[in-house]
Amino acid sequence: MSRILIVEDEERIAAFVEKGLRANNFTTTVAGDGRTAVDYACTGGFDLIVLDIGLPDRDGFSVLREIREAQVTSPVIVLTARDSVRDTVAGLEGGADDWMTKPFRFEELLARVRLRLRTAARVPEVTVLRSGDLTLDLRTRRARAAERTVDLTAREFVLLELFLRHPDQVLSREQILSHVWGYDFDPGSNIVDVYVRALRKKLGAERLETVRGMGYRMR
Repeated sequence: MSRILIVEDEERIAAFVEKGLRANNFTTTVAGDGRTAVDYACTGGFDLIVLDIGLPDRDGFSVLREIREAQVTSPVIVLTARDSVRDTVAGLEGGADDWMTKPFRFEELLARVRLRLRTAARVPEVTVLRSGDLTLDLRTRRARAAERTVDLTAREFVLLELFLRHPDQVLSREQILSHVWGYDFDPGSNIVDVYVRALRKKLGAERLETVRGMGYRMR
């Protein structure tokens, strides 16, 4: 029986979703704030997470970012009143698997839950990302370049993972900011360039290419 974590601070909505999922033979747990949600999610005991963005103690984007940085791979369906393109893109690029806006029909949510669970069951979990002689172990959080172990900070790890998951793809500074730091970070900052330089120093300058006027690409 699949276990679902419902992250929702509005008791009426949380009860509605929980009742419907339980009626369809799912086991549910409700978290009413971001801190509790992260604690629950990081136990690894959930097959799927339904996540509200408007939480009382922190924004759901930061919850999503934190659990993805902790290597929680459970599918996440964002359920929110926000419907702007910017918010949708931020959620999907930040690690969400699906996005639904309120008000919603429970039948649609149920269909999406079942779809994400089927998809997750079919796709084997990737634990090591590779590019030539560069590897990144997602379980041990260790990087190796040409048989040399490379120590990475938490942000450097997430940035390298992003590049390895998109080989040969040009990633703009805005894409990198939204994935690694979130949209609450100043888009005018040069923090991306600083971290790219740090990775080049640790991994070799030739691995990360600057594409002028566009961004960066892992070669």
